[in-house]
Amino acid sequence: MESSIIFIFLSLSLFSNNCNFFSQVHASKYNHGKVKFKLIHRHSSELGKMSGTTLGPPSSSRERIKQLIHSDTARLRAISHRLVPRRKNFQVETLRSSNLVELPMRSAADIGTGQYFVSFRIGSPPRKFIMIADTGSTVTWMKCKYKCKTCFDDRIHHHERIFNPKTSRTFIPIPCLSSMCKQDLARSFSLQKCHRSTSPCAYDFRYSDGTKVLGIFGNDTVIVRLTNGKKIKVPDVMIGCSETIFGNFHDIDGVMGLGFDQHSFAVKAAEKFGNKFSYCLVDHLSPSDLVNFLVFGEVDDSTLPKMQYTELFLGIVNPYYAVNVSGISIDGEMLAIPSYAWDLKSGGGFIVDSGSSLTHLVEPVFNQVIAAFQDPISKFKKLSLSVGPSEPEYCFGDVGYKESLMPKLEVHFADGAKLTPPVKSYVIDAAEGIKCLGFVLTRWPGPSVIGNILQQNHLWEFDLLNGKLGFAPSSCTFDD
Repeated sequence: MESSIIFIFLSLSLFSNNCNFFSQVHASKYNHGKVKFKLIHRHSSELGKMSGTTLGPPSSSRERIKQLIHSDTARLRAISHRLVPRRKNFQVETLRSSNLVELPMRSAADIGTGQYFVSFRIGSPPRKFIMIADTGSTVTWMKCKYKCKTCFDDRIHHHERIFNPKTSRTFIPIPCLSSMCKQDLARSFSLQKCHRSTSPCAYDFRYSDGTKVLGIFGNDTVIVRLTNGKKIKVPDVMIGCSETIFGNFHDIDGVMGLGFDQHSFAVKAAEKFGNKFSYCLVDHLSPSDLVNFLVFGEVDDSTLPKMQYTELFLGIVNPYYAVNVSGISIDGEMLAIPSYAWDLKSGGGFIVDSGSSLTHLVEPVFNQVIAAFQDPISKFKKLSLSVGPSEPEYCFGDVGYKESLMPKLEVHFADGAKLTPPVKSYVIDAAEGIKCLGFVLTRWPGPSVIGNILQQNHLWEFDLLNGKLGFAPSSCTFDD
């Protein structure tokens, strides 16, 4: 059997929700193993160039930051739609501007093109796909050929991989009269009418940008390889078989859902591997021999500095991970930021999102942070990127620049943990000869977002069972 790989756009905003159902998770015989995936950044040369996408190395450093800003803009728009107003988990929000609904899955336009790829396999025998993986989505779905004979004609879509569930021995459609369809899925998704008892549970996803996806739900098996080389199965992962798609999916075969939901692959995998996952992100501009990775299971932290832990809020700003930030200091001096900016219940707070590149700060936080950098950056010539809206506002020429001239920034958590990122993670290389502060103003009320550039050169561990976030500086060595 030919092993196959699913390449996934990993926009790890990462699964959050109420963890009540984790109390029902029992210890697994695989809890002492782990699965480790190599993450490939969207600008890596490993991806090459795909028609109609912005994958692979950009033409210039200016084009690179332009693409990241464009993706961030879409990402923040999606976060804003999901969290303002903040509603109960899985509640469907009617859009005021149309009769469409905002669903727990987002379109390609909302996700951008994703930030990372990871290898993956699904089906029996496993099949290869190119999919957007989004931890803000809870369902894995792909372009599919179930009953429609003319959907995705191979003569027209010869470059795409189409999933045929009839060729997978482990694919089982979910009946439309089942409690999973009528109760669980009906709370989360827009479903089609059930015409016959033998009909599968069918969905009708419609997005605010006009994208429309029709298909059916089923369960199938995912195969993963442990770090010791052993292959194991993750059965009964819910997937969507999408036969009709109108909109912005171009060369993408589907979406990999890594949201925190009892039906998602993320939770299925976490249940088998100690209820934890971790990721480590290197600098976007690092040499190709340095890689990012994602791990399900325990990580070996013996080579790391002491791991710090802070509380992870699950279910408050679903589906994102919220953390209890209590302050920001510059060169050891706490900034005068009002306490309500950290309060999730007051519409503030912080989320950790590796699907966003830059760090987005609400006005009460942004103004204080920028003010603290005004004197250090005033020594350099002020410049503009001119790459579009939502670009960093504070950019300067790098003639005479040294990292030692910049102050030390630290993010403080309420339980005593402190994130001390390297200077290059908040004073970023934006274009040739141009440095920028890696902070962007986002609207208030709303959460601030710690983006993946500020998270670089650290290992991040998400303990879903105990509601803890661990982090420590790391070189992100893949083969440890």
